Amino acid sequence: MTRSKAVWGCCVALALCGAPAAFAQDVQDPPQQPAAQQPAQQPAAQQPDAPPQPEKADPDLRVDVLQPDFTLAALPTTLRLPKNRMSFRVTHRFSRSLGDGDFSDVLSNLFEFDTGAQIGLELRYGLFSGTQVGVHRTSDRTIEIFGQQNLWNQKPDGRPLSIDVLAAVEGQNNLQDNHSGTIGVLISRKIHNVAAVYAEPIFVANTNFIDQPGDDNNTGMIGLGARVRVMSKMYLVGEITPRFAGYRPGANQMSFGVEGRSGGHLFQLNFSNGYGTTMGQIARGGVNNSSWFIGFNISRKFF
Repeated sequence: MTRSKAVWGCCVALALCGAPAAFAQDVQDPPQQPAAQQPAQQPAAQQPDAPPQPEKADPDLRVDVLQPDFTLAALPTTLRLPKNRMSFRVTHRFSRSLGDGDFSDVLSNLFEFDTGAQIGLELRYGLFSGTQVGVHRTSDRTIEIFGQQNLWNQKPDGRPLSIDVLAAVEGQNNLQDNHSGTIGVLISRKIHNVAAVYAEPIFVANTNFIDQPGDDNNTGMIGLGARVRVMSKMYLVGEITPRFAGYRPGANQMSFGVEGRSGGHLFQLNFSNGYGTTMGQIARGGVNNSSWFIGFNISRKFF
C-alpha cells in the first residue's frame, strides 16, 4: 500500500506541475491555423457609390394647355418642339366659297365638301432644344422650308413674353420657280389660364410674281391672333394678317375656328377668306372679305 500511494503521489505532483504550463501556453500562444484556413483580411470600409440621379424631364415634353399646337389657323405660334421629336400637320381648304349659290346649293354640296380643295402637308422636327425645322407642301406644288428659334420663353419669374425668330424660303413648282424668302419675329403672351395672344411682324421678299410696272416686290405684314381656352380641351382660334407695306393684292387674310385636343392629336374646323398656309401665300392675301371658305387642320405630335 505504501508503494502504491507513493506512485499516485508522484502522478498527482506531475499533473499539478504540468497543468499551469499547458494553461499558460493556451492563453499566450493560441494554436496557429494553416495559411489556407486563415480568414482573409477585410479591406477598409468604403463608402457606397451615390445612387445615380434621375435625368431631369425635358420641360418641352409637357402639354402646354394654352398653346397646344405649333400654329393657329395658318400663323405659327411660339410652342417649342422637343429635341429629336416630330410633329405632322394636314391643312385643308375647300376651294368653293360658302357664299356661292343659295343655301340649297351649299347643302347639296355638303357645305362645299364635294368641291376641290387646297391641301397642305407639313412635317416639323426638333433639331436642338428650342430649335425646330420643317417643310410644308401644298397641293398647288408650293414647297416651304422653314426654321424657328426660340429666344425667350415666358416664365412666371418676370419674363412676360415668349419670343421666337422665323426664317423660311419657298418656291412654286416644287421649289423650282418664283422663290420667296421670309424673316419674322413671333411674340406671344399667355394670359392667366385662359388665352394666348400673338403679334408677329413678318417681312416676305419677292411676293409679286406679276411684276406690273410700279408695283412693289416685297410685303411687310403683321400677324395678329389669339387662342382662347373655353373648356379643358376645347379652344376658339382667330387670326388676321394685315399688310402694312409693299405688295398688297386682294384682302388681308383672316381666319377663325374651333378646335379640340385629344392626347397628341388636335382637330380644328376653320373658316378663312383665303387658302394661304405658307408665308408667301398669306402675304399675297385672301380672295376678298365676302368670300369665306370652310377648312380644317389636323395635327399629330410624336411625343
